[in-house]
Amino acid sequence: MKELSNKTAIITGGSKGIGKGIVKKFAEEGCNIAFSYLSSESSASNLEKKIKSLGVKIKKYKSDASNFEEGNQLISDVINDFGGFDILINNAGITKDNLLLRMDYESWKKVLDMNLNSCFNLTKAAVKEFLKNKKGSIINISSIVGIKGNAGQSNYAASKGGINSFTKSIALELGSRNIRCNAIAPGFIETEMTDQIDKKKIDNWIDSIPLKRAGSVEDVANLCCFLGSDKSSYITGQIIKVDGGLLT
Repeated sequence: MKELSNKTAIITGGSKGIGKGIVKKFAEEGCNIAFSYLSSESSASNLEKKIKSLGVKIKKYKSDASNFEEGNQLISDVINDFGGFDILINNAGITKDNLLLRMDYESWKKVLDMNLNSCFNLTKAAVKEFLKNKKGSIINISSIVGIKGNAGQSNYAASKGGINSFTKSIALELGSRNIRCNAIAPGFIETEMTDQIDKKKIDNWIDSIPLKRAGSVEDVANLCCFLGSDKSSYITGQIIKVDGGLLT
């Protein structure tokens, strides 16, 4: 039996990068999927079409996770379309890197809104459904930058550090209701964005990783699958690094 058979997941930011990898993995494991995207219409449509061929139910939703009202509407639409859901993956996120002295307020605010506020928006909207079902798994995609910080990424680090603390607080609040909340903190993961980075810079990063390789979206998706499945029923409040040993 597949790990996620008879389950439904909501995945924000699911049209590309890590989110896309999670969508694919969950579909392979028999999960029905509702995924949101903000602007990648073509990528979202192509992914939806491809996943339908695997025999699971999937639907894309254009939705801004950083907007409280749109987050509520997304949850409502998914309940109407799927009859409910079992897993929420808060993956939507952006970067707007710069040194603090050069960072403008809009760059700070947009990253906090999309990365951190989106977790609040979707989790708050989803909790009623989880309480009704007396179970649920919330998985927040964080970053090792939220643990260690990084020069030129004060906005991103603050947003991901906030996700880590938010995760622990929600786990404490909802654990007695059989609702789990965990975060995944990826390290250097190869995605479409990393293809644009200078190869020499990537090689230097990889040299500092004990496993001597970059991570793949599948590495993150595999852990998501475990945390969404019943096999992780006694795991909550954890920030799990997927970084090849970088922060060991």
